Amino acid sequence: MGELGAALSKEALLQWRSRSRVVAIVVFGSSALLLFSFAIGPDTSALSRHAPGFLWLALLLSSTLSLSESFRAETDERALEGLLLLPARSHALFYGKAIANGLQLALLGIALLAPMVVLYDAPLPRPWALIGVILLGSAGLAAPGTLYAAMTSQLRADQTLLPLLLFPLVVPVLLASVKASSLLMHGDAMGQVGSWQMLLVAFDVIYWSLCGVLFERVVED
Repeated sequence: MGELGAALSKEALLQWRSRSRVVAIVVFGSSALLLFSFAIGPDTSALSRHAPGFLWLALLLSSTLSLSESFRAETDERALEGLLLLPARSHALFYGKAIANGLQLALLGIALLAPMVVLYDAPLPRPWALIGVILLGSAGLAAPGTLYAAMTSQLRADQTLLPLLLFPLVVPVLLASVKASSLLMHGDAMGQVGSWQMLLVAFDVIYWSLCGVLFERVVED
């Protein structure tokens, strides 16, 4: 726990120093929602119906900007090798990065709720439950995103390769998140939202366990 705490402290400091970049990512996500609304047109009912899908699509696109920067500081300063030589397990580095990325994506998703409501006239009858889905979905994006960010951080085309590798893997998380969000926003007459939330939890457990195991092999190679 001490190693994980130190890794989280380092990530919190890096996030604070790059807070202007976080603002830029929020603006990018809001701009994506605005552009998606133009694609639907002035049909209010269609805008509201498609709001959950566009919310998660905007979050997915914004996540590539956030995740691609995960190892930027270590790569630019050639510090990754030094971190791996410390008397700490590589798992602590991975989970510190992944937790920080997951929290950042969750905050981004919560921040995008306001422009979604304004642009799509989307209802929020159960906001706290929706925030819970955003937390679960963000965790499902963060773990594989952190792993692939580590894999591509040493490559020149890292920002191109990351979405190509990440998007196919997180399709199940994205589908479950969109479905759960849609049920929470537009009604759940058959009580299905709990099943979709449990599916998200299952994906999170699988991804976080597997990616934590694979991270050591990735950074060693």
